[in-house]
Amino acid sequence: MVFERKADHIDICLNKDVNASQNYWNNVHMLHKALPEVDMDEIDCSIELFGKTLAAPIVISAITGGFDGAEKINRNLAEGAARAGVGLGLGSQRAAVEHNELAPTYECIKDYDVPLVIGNIGAPQLIEQKNKPAFGTDGCKRAMEMIDADILAIHLNYLQEIVQPEGDLNANGCLEAIGDIAKEMPVLAKETGAGLSRDIAQDLRLKGVKGFDVGGLGGTSFSAVEYHRAMSKNEETLARLGETFWNWGIPTPLSILEADVGLPIIATGGLNTGLDAAKAISLGAIAGGYSRKLLAPAMESADAVEKELNMLIAELKGAMLLTGAANVDALQNVPVIVTGILSEWLNAMEPEG
Repeated sequence: MVFERKADHIDICLNKDVNASQNYWNNVHMLHKALPEVDMDEIDCSIELFGKTLAAPIVISAITGGFDGAEKINRNLAEGAARAGVGLGLGSQRAAVEHNELAPTYECIKDYDVPLVIGNIGAPQLIEQKNKPAFGTDGCKRAMEMIDADILAIHLNYLQEIVQPEGDLNANGCLEAIGDIAKEMPVLAKETGAGLSRDIAQDLRLKGVKGFDVGGLGGTSFSAVEYHRAMSKNEETLARLGETFWNWGIPTPLSILEADVGLPIIATGGLNTGLDAAKAISLGAIAGGYSRKLLAPAMESADAVEKELNMLIAELKGAMLLTGAANVDALQNVPVIVTGILSEWLNAMEPEG
């Protein structure tokens, strides 16, 4: 069942190698400013995102829900996010929409004053899948109401689906279905590790989405996660697919540039430090998204989550001081240098002429 899969995902992410082979943030460099003319104590990290004020440009990006143990994780994440003043995205809420008894593993976050709450439903669930009916507007509204969400992330995870034994593989009509939901409620389009290209970002913008979480290549590979599940179940073909597509996708830094079509961008995928968030913002994102980085702290306590978030914010402020950026608007104008394999990607994707 779906909640067993979610428990598997947490165990695998904590205990197995699920990293993409390359972290592309190592190819992004910020230009040091020897005389920054900024007082560290006066640096303003706050941002406005989807009508909400965050104390720092950080979002906890879609970790889990819907199984025994998920309530503890989500409570710790929510309390930590509330204390630090950052955004919180939940894992896919499909499990609780289909099985009401699992709703408390998500609803628990309503006990905390999180400044921005992002719901989550999978794009494949918006269209009919073999013998599975499509989620309609009612199901999406149920997901939003369950957690008092400010915006609904519709996640695009077909890379993961092709490796899952229970994968939903019909993608025909997905764009139109997203557009239908976006007419009824605010929608954030979210990739889950393979990134967004410009044509898809443009298509989604025209369908009315309010922003993007690019979820690019460079961090957790859900092809790798499903590879480990397939291996444990002796699913030879699926394991082969997981191995083959382990490093499939568009690198996160490049995906920020690709998805820059005039809407807010959350940069998720391989961010490990607050410096990575600073790099992402300098490339055009409004915030950095973190998921597996906060999983182990969330297994421990809200204090551990808050501590890690404060570390990330301290690193971000350090980067802002060293580049002379007194606020996030200024950080978005800091020059960056792209090197190595990411530079090759960038040159290859630039249109000729």
